[in-house]
Amino acid sequence: MALPLLLGTLFGALARLSMLRVDYRQYPSYPQGFVIHLSLGTLGAFLGTAGPLALARGDFTAASFLALAATQFREVRDTERRTLQALEATEMIPRGTGYIEGIARVFEARNYLAMGVGLLFSLGYLAGLALGVAVWPGAAAAQAALVTGGAVALAGWVLLERYTTGPRLESLAEARPAEIRFEGPVLTVSGVAIMNVGWGPSRERFLKEGLAAEIRPRNLAAKATLANLGQRQAIAHDVAALVGFQHDVDQPEFTPLVRRKPDGALVLAVLPAERSMEALLLAIRQVPVLEGSVRKPLQSPVGRLLEGETPE
Repeated sequence: MALPLLLGTLFGALARLSMLRVDYRQYPSYPQGFVIHLSLGTLGAFLGTAGPLALARGDFTAASFLALAATQFREVRDTERRTLQALEATEMIPRGTGYIEGIARVFEARNYLAMGVGLLFSLGYLAGLALGVAVWPGAAAAQAALVTGGAVALAGWVLLERYTTGPRLESLAEARPAEIRFEGPVLTVSGVAIMNVGWGPSRERFLKEGLAAEIRPRNLAAKATLANLGQRQAIAHDVAALVGFQHDVDQPEFTPLVRRKPDGALVLAVLPAERSMEALLLAIRQVPVLEGSVRKPLQSPVGRLLEGETPE
């Protein structure tokens, strides 16, 4: 059973590695956070692979370690949450509690994914071994079982990774350019007051270097999701991380802000480090939709009525 255990652990560890990407969010950090999450994923893959193999040998004690792993992975979410909350004070544009909770959930779930890939390998191996013994004698049955386990693990890897990949904002809304204007000292975008900019040079700087965008929801469900404060803070944070910002400490008038129009659309004004409307719109489209912000009013009779359908 040593070879199946090794291969199942390898498949699960590679699945976890494929989702460890240090991107513009710089999370997980490299190399410390990278090593921590890869180690946890490898441990989860080992336990997921060992469970069915141990049960097949009648070793129920070893299989009980799966329950222990689930308990430890729940602690991963709490650890990630505390770490990000501690770092929040150092962020010029905070992530917000909704974004932090979403990241914590993702890292917990991806450890389960590594465990699941190892589990699928073991189940595929045992099923292939049971079928192979009836067809091929000796070592050929074991080799066929390894191939079956690998195929099942790969299929599960692809499906689980696709299922756990969340939507982006472009699936809910359309981002389009908007114009910055001043009504007296009040900065406005598409008729929505953003903030009061009292200093004349700051207003001139916004008009010369600032960019604005309007985010229009595609349906009632998208409108309800974009109304969430955590989702709006995530937009501001990711836009600032991707296109940069010019404000410093004690310069609140240059802070990227997202405001909501009465019709449910959002408007954003920012002083980017590099002035590119195309980059700004692309950054908005790539913002992840937070799991905790998703609303689905169209699944209720009231929502269907508001959309013009006849409720059942």
